[in-house]
Amino acid sequence: MDASIASAMPEWDVAQWFNTERPIRLADLRGQVVLVHAFQMLCPGCVINAIPQARQVHRLYGRHGVAVIGLHTVFEHHDAMQPHALQAFIHEYGLHFPVGVDAPADNISGIPRTMQRLGLQGTPTTLVLDRQGRLRVQHFGHVDDLQLGVLLGRLLAESAAPLPQGAA
Repeated sequence: MDASIASAMPEWDVAQWFNTERPIRLADLRGQVVLVHAFQMLCPGCVINAIPQARQVHRLYGRHGVAVIGLHTVFEHHDAMQPHALQAFIHEYGLHFPVGVDAPADNISGIPRTMQRLGLQGTPTTLVLDRQGRLRVQHFGHVDDLQLGVLLGRLLAESAAPLPQGAA
């Protein structure tokens, strides 16, 4: 897994959201450790490794201070990966965390806006933010489950609010 970065993450540019009542901004997630799973539904590495991992993190840590966000960032096969197909994919794969559709490119590169802004190399990519919203890890490819669990545990512990004086 790539080394810690500890820099502010630029805001994502999402065209559409699934599994949430309203659009999500990074500021809305402050106070939580955030796992952003950048994926494409036709990416074998995403389907085999990263999506099950994101689902597992959401199930195990979702109520314990870790927010999981999917970012569907399509840079190839655009016609096959439209939002209506993604909606069916989300249902079939049992994704219960919010999933945003990266805004399409406004140039001929075909690289979506958030993917460009973050300099993502492809999918799957794992991004981990601390409770202050700082990007701590950006990793292209599969992240080992144990390494990710240790990282999330460390971030939860390092940013846990101290107990008030006299509290036990």
